[in-house]
Amino acid sequence: MRLRTLALLGFTYAFAVSAAAQTGTLEKIRKQGAITMGYVDGSSPFSSTDAARQPQGYSVDLCREVASSIRAQLGLASLETRWVALTLQNRLEAVKSGRVDIECSTTTWTLSRQADVDFSLITFVDGGSILTRVESEAGRLSDFNGKRIAVITGTTTEKALKGALERRSIKAELVTVRTRAAGLQLLDSRKVDGFASDRIVLIGVVLTSKTQGAFKLLDEDFSVEPYALALPRGDAEYRLAVNRALARLYRSGDIQKIYDRWLGRLGPPSVLLSAAYFIQALAE
Repeated sequence: MRLRTLALLGFTYAFAVSAAAQTGTLEKIRKQGAITMGYVDGSSPFSSTDAARQPQGYSVDLCREVASSIRAQLGLASLETRWVALTLQNRLEAVKSGRVDIECSTTTWTLSRQADVDFSLITFVDGGSILTRVESEAGRLSDFNGKRIAVITGTTTEKALKGALERRSIKAELVTVRTRAAGLQLLDSRKVDGFASDRIVLIGVVLTSKTQGAFKLLDEDFSVEPYALALPRGDAEYRLAVNRALARLYRSGDIQKIYDRWLGRLGPPSVLLSAAYFIQALAE
């Protein structure tokens, strides 16, 4: 009787595991013949839209490579890519709720965020910095004592900046905004003394601004921001499929083509980013 019970329990467990696999993200993609990807406009050179309102950028190209790899892994003749426009505030909830299968912008991998979503291999390493006007004497974070700094609400930059100011006993007023365009507008109109965000993103914002010659960046960063693609939590097979695509890019060196396309004019990859590519070039 005991053997029969154990056999029944084993069958039940196997059925549950099989059912779980069939309801995973890869199976959903296979059945729909489509993968749904989220992007955030205004995050150039990582995630933005072109003149035809189509997603473009470093992170977007990585996600396109992921889609192509998953199509091959699933043995599909074709795979439709459905793009969904998100905001910095709702991007993680979109992944958590299943609205998108993957999020492709400038999301920093943190342990608190990993309680809600999962993450791919690291795709980029950046640092938090502050943009200010060229006539400003500010060159370091300590120069903002008694000043006003714009920062996007709900981002890791906001949290890191608060922590950096507290640790150094710098009394600066933080002015929260919802978009990078809003932060730049406040700085351009002199309503704030600085605008904090990720360094490379700030460079992208300036390069697309009509008044780009009016700004400069601090000489120091106040945080390290490891970017990764946000994925549904608890789906190991899907995460493996995504990481297979990224590891192949790093291993083959094809990541350099994507980097050059979007970031090449800023110089070669940093030592930290080059190390991330090298370490994550995992073998099959």
